[in-house]
Amino acid sequence: MAGVGEQARPSSAATAEGALSFISRGWREVRDGAGADIRLMRARASSFRSLASSFEEELENLLTRPPSAVSLVKRLEPKLSEFRRAYSSPDFSAGVLGGWSPGSSGFDFSGLRSALGVEDENGRAIVELDERPVRRRRVSWKGEAEESSKEWEPIRLLKLRLKEFEHKASSSNLRGIELIEKFRKGLETINKDTSNSKEVAPLDVSELLAYLVKQSGPIFDQLGLRRDMCDKLVDALRSRRKDQLVLNTVSTGELPILSQEENEKISDELDCRVSSVLQSTGYCYDGALWTDAMNKDTDTRKPHVAIVTTASLPWMTGTAINPLFRAAYLAKSAQQNVTLLVPWLCKSDQQLVYPDNLTFNSPIEQEAYIRKWLEARIGFKADFQISFYPGKFHKERRSIIPAGDTSQFISSREADIAILEEPEHLNWYHHGKRWTDKFNYVVGVVHTNYLEYIKREKNGALQAFFVKHINNLVARAYCNKVLRLSAATQDLPKSVVCNVHGVNPKFLKVGEKLAADRELGQKVFSKGAYFLGKMVWAKGYRELIDLLSKHRTDLDGFNLDVYGNGEDSNEVQSTARRLNLNMNFLKGRDHADDTLHGYKIFINPSVSDVLCTATAEALAMGKFVICADHPSNEFFRAFPNCLTYRTSEEFVERVKEAMARDPLPLTAEQRYNLSWEAATQRFIEYAELGKFLNNSEKSSSRKGPGRMTKSISMPSLSDIVDGSLAFSHYCLTGNELLRLSTGAMPKTRDYSEEHCMDLHLLPPQVENPIYGW
Repeated sequence: MAGVGEQARPSSAATAEGALSFISRGWREVRDGAGADIRLMRARASSFRSLASSFEEELENLLTRPPSAVSLVKRLEPKLSEFRRAYSSPDFSAGVLGGWSPGSSGFDFSGLRSALGVEDENGRAIVELDERPVRRRRVSWKGEAEESSKEWEPIRLLKLRLKEFEHKASSSNLRGIELIEKFRKGLETINKDTSNSKEVAPLDVSELLAYLVKQSGPIFDQLGLRRDMCDKLVDALRSRRKDQLVLNTVSTGELPILSQEENEKISDELDCRVSSVLQSTGYCYDGALWTDAMNKDTDTRKPHVAIVTTASLPWMTGTAINPLFRAAYLAKSAQQNVTLLVPWLCKSDQQLVYPDNLTFNSPIEQEAYIRKWLEARIGFKADFQISFYPGKFHKERRSIIPAGDTSQFISSREADIAILEEPEHLNWYHHGKRWTDKFNYVVGVVHTNYLEYIKREKNGALQAFFVKHINNLVARAYCNKVLRLSAATQDLPKSVVCNVHGVNPKFLKVGEKLAADRELGQKVFSKGAYFLGKMVWAKGYRELIDLLSKHRTDLDGFNLDVYGNGEDSNEVQSTARRLNLNMNFLKGRDHADDTLHGYKIFINPSVSDVLCTATAEALAMGKFVICADHPSNEFFRAFPNCLTYRTSEEFVERVKEAMARDPLPLTAEQRYNLSWEAATQRFIEYAELGKFLNNSEKSSSRKGPGRMTKSISMPSLSDIVDGSLAFSHYCLTGNELLRLSTGAMPKTRDYSEEHCMDLHLLPPQVENPIYGW
């Protein structure tokens, strides 16, 4: 039986020959079938092209000479009928698309089956593999036999739609006429938009080089190359592009006269040109690398305001409290998003700065403390963020110095508006990105009269001379606008005088309650005079002791309670006891404490303050305020309860006057002028923030990532000077020896390892690579 089977099987040579013959015949069939299909497709495409050309001519005539609706129907009806008949032909579906149906193979595999094996009783091919039969069956599509006689679905739908459109177009009713009219108007609109559209020319080599040079500015800074040289190179490369545009215009035979719009386009900033090219390609930039892809479009999102200050609660100082209130009331208007950036001190520095040995283990704990303190005073939940930057406490200067580049803690995506509380203090040793380069608009708020403090130190006149010029440099290089709380501060460039601070609402409520009690006939002032302030000589204690000692006889029986703590506490108290002055020293406390409500007179002889917060709080509570006739008190002169003096004799007269009568209740207008709502409105007005916070002008006023703006083609002389000063300051603050010689703390150019652990930051070596010297 085995011999019979072997004879029935063809030899291996015959099998191979048959297989090759079948494969060759199959490829010929594929080639012939494909050629026939391609020829048929070309014929159908040529027919369709001729029909489309004819139809296009009719549409063009329609747009140039719009006929009436009835004549339009008559002219389109034969064309549509011919178009429908061409696609209704059964030859089109069967000839062109019949070979594409899933069930058709177009080949006869019987030869291959006979060459490679035998068929079993069910007609299935058996292929021997490793002496084990493997059954392979032909896969068939469901309903192949039924579907082979049907039309392809897209062709059937196309025929159906053409019939419906022909029927509607051939009808003479009003609905058909309206349909044709709408169709004609739509085509006119499309044609008009297409004719008026202009393609954006691609960037040429000179523009690409100019953009590369411009973006390489930080590298050139690190290498010591001057920024103005890079700007000149960029302008030279851009001028080549302008010359090419003019030459191209001349070569076309037209006069090289450009419209104002074209002149503005040529003189536009390079980044605007690059942005327009990118937008023409459909590219959209959503911000920095770490920006979430789900962020809203930059033209529709609210602007972001970053408030950077030099102190934080629980340190009860003006630069910690006032920026906190400013952030809360700016966020209350809901016109912008607000972030308050405050310094984070390590545990060792916290013990030196914060009262009552209060310390925090993490920024989250301190943020919770700040928000709780704030909400207890403003009476509403403030919706703004609180972030922290590394800081170190300077013992000699009793102030916090930023460590590292403070600007890096605000992402480029949110770099819209920056408010620098005490811009001089923040930027004395700032070694990082220029604020006006990162932010669209930078406002500085001057809190402290540093020159007045420095003059009181050893060699104060010489130090004040250098500090004065450094403050001028900082204001010019890092701010677009500077607000001075009063004329007592240094006259800085780009500055204007305006009080943009308000009073804690809690003090206004105290004043309203006392006024209501007075109307009921109650006696609200049971105590005399007091003074409240940090117990350091510069806060007015020297002037106060001099006045009381000089007029001890004139003020016989006059007692003064003093509340405060500070570094000079022991010396101040010993001096008062030695001069036998009627001064009762008490521990410092919050000005809103109930024990202070009964005082009628607040005395503040200080001339070193810029705008004393305690003075404003005393006026809000309805008390008399006796202060010096000084620029720092200019804002308070409009209040009738503010009594000013110029000489020591006038001081005595004002004290006696206040002791003899009661203060006047505040009017509604006076209370509003003291409030933070009014202060916020003054801030927006004098800082010129309206154009940035107005939604209608938002997209045209920003220049940040992903936004195009126009600017002048050549920088002004003032901009060149400011840029040169900023670059010089950057170079000087990058040298550790120069930093130490000017009074900086050691190792404050970068933050410490302890800051890295507390704030979860990358090490300075990673954040600032080798070239960041």
